Amino acid sequence: MKLSIGNDHRGYNLKKKIIKYLEENNLEYVDFGSDSENSADYPDYGFKVAKSVSSGESEIGILVCGSGIGMSMVANKVKGIRAALCYTKEHGRLAKEHNNANILILSEETTPETTVEIIEAWLNTKFNSDERYRRRVRKIHDLTGL
Repeated sequence: MKLSIGNDHRGYNLKKKIIKYLEENNLEYVDFGSDSENSADYPDYGFKVAKSVSSGESEIGILVCGSGIGMSMVANKVKGIRAALCYTKEHGRLAKEHNNANILILSEETTPETTVEIIEAWLNTKFNSDERYRRRVRKIHDLTGL
């Protein structure tokens, strides 16, 4: 599975910890994020990751910024993206199980330990393919045109 990751300046430190986790678990990734804590515009990085997932270059993505809100707004403007801002392990699980989220959004304010729990829950959960969940996910794209 190929994953893309991105961040702005506020998400830089947490992204480094996430990359360490990805490497320790032999997960292939492409880093589209800022490489420092110098001020950076989150839309630039959020869009790169969302386009990577939307185009099929990456299967899934992770985005990190200060609160996660800005990255969520940007990613969800790209056709085919279902980005979910998650603050708990349960959010990570539900984002995948019920909504088939293809981008996980994380906040720099989340502890590294909780971040790993969220990522693991999201990566290890399968989408519930019952008709009601498939129908709802289809509606996201049908109603928005995205």
